[in-house]
Amino acid sequence: MIEMIIDSIRVSLMNYQRVVILKEKTANRYLPIWIGPAEADAIAVKLQNVELARPLTHDLLQSVIDTLGASLNFVVVNELQNDTFYAKLSLSVNGTEVEVDSRPSDALALAVRTGAPIYAEESVLDKAGITLEEGTGKPVSEGKVDEQELKGLSAYKDFINTLDLEDFRKRQS
Repeated sequence: MIEMIIDSIRVSLMNYQRVVILKEKTANRYLPIWIGPAEADAIAVKLQNVELARPLTHDLLQSVIDTLGASLNFVVVNELQNDTFYAKLSLSVNGTEVEVDSRPSDALALAVRTGAPIYAEESVLDKAGITLEEGTGKPVSEGKVDEQELKGLSAYKDFINTLDLEDFRKRQS
């Protein structure tokens, strides 16, 4: 597992869908994951420390976990199949570790609320990770995928081609 941070939430210029960009904590590799607008807003609200009058669903989940005496150890984006990302929550419940399946967007929204670390499996980064060249900020790797998976990931490639890579370069300085 590779530790990641949330670099940004972007809107695709092609179709106005939201994409959360995870960045490897100690390297220059990124993982774009399509998410829904509600989940994007839930993540952004917490990252920007916006106070809401009423709790969102992810705030409720955090409250339920806390009330039951459990804690979130970490979240992990653990799989990519047929153009769909999968994640798991690792919870401690009465001294026992429990894994719960989750959508990545929900896992990330919960992680930003609890301060839990975010990870991605190396196999997921191999398939969909993008490494940017130090000097130019241009992608240097398309990932290690077979022909059929590459077709399924074409939407991600199209999205990457619309990114303002100059913006990424500025963030690295």
